[in-house]
Amino acid sequence: MADQRALDEVVEFTSELIRIDTTNRGGGDCRERPAAEYAAERLAGAGLEPLLLERTPGRGNVVARVAGTDPSADALLVHGHLDVVPAEPADWSVHPFSGEVRDGVVWGRGAVDMKNMDAMILAVLRGWARQGVRPRRDLVIAFTADEEASAEDGSGFLADRHPELFEGCTEAIGESGAFTFHDGTGREIYPVAAGERGTGWVRLSAGGRAGHGSKVNRENAVTRLAAAVTRIGEHQWPLRITPTVRAALTELADLYGVEADFHDMELLLDKLGPAAKLVEATVRNSANPTMLDAGYKVNVIPGEAHAHIDGRFVPGGEEEFESTLDRLTGPDVDWEYVHREVALQAPVDAPLFGRMRSAVEEFAPGAHVVPYCMSGGTDAKQFSRLGITGYGFAPLRLPEGFDYQALFHGVDERVPVEALRFGVRVLDRFLRTA
Repeated sequence: MADQRALDEVVEFTSELIRIDTTNRGGGDCRERPAAEYAAERLAGAGLEPLLLERTPGRGNVVARVAGTDPSADALLVHGHLDVVPAEPADWSVHPFSGEVRDGVVWGRGAVDMKNMDAMILAVLRGWARQGVRPRRDLVIAFTADEEASAEDGSGFLADRHPELFEGCTEAIGESGAFTFHDGTGREIYPVAAGERGTGWVRLSAGGRAGHGSKVNRENAVTRLAAAVTRIGEHQWPLRITPTVRAALTELADLYGVEADFHDMELLLDKLGPAAKLVEATVRNSANPTMLDAGYKVNVIPGEAHAHIDGRFVPGGEEEFESTLDRLTGPDVDWEYVHREVALQAPVDAPLFGRMRSAVEEFAPGAHVVPYCMSGGTDAKQFSRLGITGYGFAPLRLPEGFDYQALFHGVDERVPVEALRFGVRVLDRFLRTA
């Protein structure tokens, strides 16, 4: 059982990690090394031998191994990223990098994504060092850079250049799962991620004939681009129900006492009420226009125009994603990937999933643990190159009205102190026997 010091340290570590500004603006504009040094120092204080690794100076990653009691068991990877997305202080109630603890809540960028989990891992391992605890299987601990961009300086670098550090790892846990989802009826649902949609960030390029803005121009690059962007944004993608999503829908339907009729998805989702939010983004591919770039003066028709699309595809849906973009862009607009990562699925009937379920239920009596597929992606994609099956498991017990998912990349990101302590208790219980 986690000791009181671990329950105090997780709050302290979360606050102090938030104060280390690791804003990742993309394009290499980030410096995670101070946070990596912070984590490495605390791992060393737990009797471990952390390695600090960088592909690019200042982009720190930390890896350490905890020896288990069963040398024949496969190792488990436990990972969390150190970088955060940007935050505009003027928009926040408190400064996003203050790490302020107020009224039982820790405030700041990274409080839920995901310096909270980093702090939980550190608190659990230091607690074990004090108590002389060893896990059943080897644990490989990885704190990574660059997850909020391409992961090239983080998990991608580690998987490609240092695969030996993950020898024996067959499964992993990381963000984001085992948080409380309140459905408004008193139920506490804890979705554990057992899949991720693939990432397809796309750049569109339209060519045309440059000219004077006052002249008729039937080869206007901006018009061509705008038409393609509109077609993509308005496209209705067909349903593609993957095994993970099918398992999620089946368990939720059972919970609500309704028939899991996959032939009428809209009706099924309607019957699930608020819980439909856990699956509705992952029953199909998606492509959302996010950026436009064209021209340099109002009276000049440019010869080219560009746009960016945030595309996501379900496991097995990449071919459909690509052929649909070919059709929607048309003959006058080209497209190319600027970032592409695989979709993932993990078995929900695996013993590890059962252990995650049991650990949550021990500390949240009456909890309903269900599998789900993440609409976005995590470092699990890069670690999958090493044959590691990833799950999202960063446990938090949250009060009613606390919209966890809205705080990801949102304003006034924060996490309750008691949620952190719950996470430490669950992780401690799970990792001992995982």
